[in-house]
Amino acid sequence: MGESLLITLREGFEAGLTVAIVFAFLRKAGRMDLARPVWLGIAASLALSVLSGVVFNATLGGFNGLARLRTFAVVLVLAGALLVWMVFWMREQARRVKTDVEERVAEAVATGSTFALAFVAFIAVLRDGVETALFIIASTSSVGEVGVGTLIGAVAGLALSVMFTYLVYRGSRLVPIKRFFQVSGVLMIVFAAGLVSRGVMNLQQSGDLASFNLNGVYDLTGVSWLTTGTETGRFLGALFGWDPRPSIEQVVAYLAVAVPLLVLYFRTRPSQPAAPVPVEDAVAPDARPAPTATARGGRQPAAMN
Repeated sequence: MGESLLITLREGFEAGLTVAIVFAFLRKAGRMDLARPVWLGIAASLALSVLSGVVFNATLGGFNGLARLRTFAVVLVLAGALLVWMVFWMREQARRVKTDVEERVAEAVATGSTFALAFVAFIAVLRDGVETALFIIASTSSVGEVGVGTLIGAVAGLALSVMFTYLVYRGSRLVPIKRFFQVSGVLMIVFAAGLVSRGVMNLQQSGDLASFNLNGVYDLTGVSWLTTGTETGRFLGALFGWDPRPSIEQVVAYLAVAVPLLVLYFRTRPSQPAAPVPVEDAVAPDARPAPTATARGGRQPAAMN
């Protein structure tokens, strides 16, 4: 439940900020009559995202035995790599993405193209929606299915992301956007390390990867609440890749991903750091004199690092 909440909260808020920029631009331009195609684009992308999740789950759920272990090993490693790439890409490209969205919306408004407007919202939500479906499926590999708890967490995370997006759209400073993406970025890196570690475990269970010590680097299976048979153990396993008796290769894989990436994350800065601001103050550049570089640094809503 916790892992699906984190995933949908992060991905939903990321997509929501793009949508908020679109609506804020339309409001500033006095063209809220064009809001309907934006909503249609959002609805279509949500439907396709849910469908992709169903297809992923049905396809991967059809594997059994060694085929299942090997398939999920690949999915886990790929999902971990995609997650890390997404965190660092958005960290560096947030401002550029915002500018690109504004330019496409401005062009669509100027030409009156409802399809172009719908497409902007569609792509923004679809990308994060498909990523969310993949990450959730990967996070449930240890339990074998997407259960009720996972769905509840996903819905709760999505609801929170919608609420945060609305607050930002309305000009509230209650949502610390910059801090939100900094903290969630760290959690996502740790989550990705856990996915890779579990991928290694799957390969060892399938016999495709040998181990120097399958008995475990440490053994905490005697602590009942830390085992994967409990809610706490499953939560820790899904979110952080916890294993009460990991092999040395699992531990090495986890540390090899988490440590250098966290060091890189904290030691590097984005090319154009910026502080959060209400979305409505950052759109419609023709509505006010161009801000200075310093002003822009404190007025951009898409600073996600």
